[in-house]
Amino acid sequence: MNKYISLTLVALLFMSSCMRRGEGSVDVSTQEDTVPQIGFFPSDFTVDSTKVREGETFTGLTGRLGLGNLASLELVQNCDSIFDAKRMRAGNPVEAYYSADSSGRKLEYIVYHNDKIRATVFSCADSLRGWLYDKPVLTEHKIADVTITSSLWNDMLAKGISPLLIVDLADIYAWTVNFFGLQGGDRFRVIYDQTVCDGEVVRIDSVEFALYDSGSFRAAAIRFDQRDGGNKYWNEKGESMRKAFLKAPLRYNRISSRFTYHRKHPITGVVRPHTAVDYAAPTGTPVHSIGDGTVTMCGWDGTGGGNRIRIRHMNGYETCYMHLSKFASGIKSGVRVSQGQTIGYVGSTGHSTGPHLDFRVWKDGTPVDPLKMISPPSEPLNKDNLDSLHKMYNSFLLAVGE
Repeated sequence: MNKYISLTLVALLFMSSCMRRGEGSVDVSTQEDTVPQIGFFPSDFTVDSTKVREGETFTGLTGRLGLGNLASLELVQNCDSIFDAKRMRAGNPVEAYYSADSSGRKLEYIVYHNDKIRATVFSCADSLRGWLYDKPVLTEHKIADVTITSSLWNDMLAKGISPLLIVDLADIYAWTVNFFGLQGGDRFRVIYDQTVCDGEVVRIDSVEFALYDSGSFRAAAIRFDQRDGGNKYWNEKGESMRKAFLKAPLRYNRISSRFTYHRKHPITGVVRPHTAVDYAAPTGTPVHSIGDGTVTMCGWDGTGGGNRIRIRHMNGYETCYMHLSKFASGIKSGVRVSQGQTIGYVGSTGHSTGPHLDFRVWKDGTPVDPLKMISPPSEPLNKDNLDSLHKMYNSFLLAVGE
């Protein structure tokens, strides 16, 4: 039934019911009287926009906006289940809504934007309370087709594609495509889902398929979750897009010392083997395990390595991370770690002339140069899933115009 006819019938029945009860006539109004999702009508107030200042506390912010100190403290206590004042971040947007009174302006509401989607709304007048507000979002299914003419970033922007997609592609192709060596003519076709809020792409939800083509080299990536907690991206042969080991265990500034059997030690002056790579990085830089494995040592190294972690991996590989400032929470001998997991932080403990990571690799007990190591492949897709993968691959190729 047409919704307008339906609404008219409801109104007529309601009027008839009222007249039967002797309640007189009824004014049927179409005026919207539903309180908006944010909890108040912003258009009823004047608004000031600001941002949280560096080092500013919640009571400092509310005081600056016009709320008394005692009321601010009560507001924090009343909202402690939904808002942690200590996690308020400098630079986040804030709106203050005011009504007019005899003395000028009266603070009614404060809206603190936790992120691009969620906000915390504080009622500052009739009641000191708060609630969470999520802006309406839209999930979009998209197909991108970008051929590089200047840079992947610029060419995506030119086509109205969010550069956030580059981050996901770089993760998926981390072991296959050198994103620092992309050339003009290289082409990416991608099928993905994204979330949009207020007309802005706020996140890439998932990449379902990607196809990279340089002219001489093609690499497809198909998202297929076996629900075993492992890899999710595979090529059309069922081979994992992920290798057993990352290229490096951290984001580093430079390599300060390379793998060699003849290095003069910077402290002792003795020439001896340095079967490691030293990555110079600021103290506190997170250090990641390059692969899945089990921690076999975690503690102080009495031979000059300072705080160090040693991990046993598959196929006879072992890695060691030295001179750490501290260990990550939960890291100790016997703990299982996953590829990319933070295990510690760069430091300068032990015999060290400055903050860096001393990183070592062994294969069956023999030192291996980490910069020349060929990473073994991860486990392939379960054979029972190959037929489904091939069907997905062919349907994706059709979708991107192959």
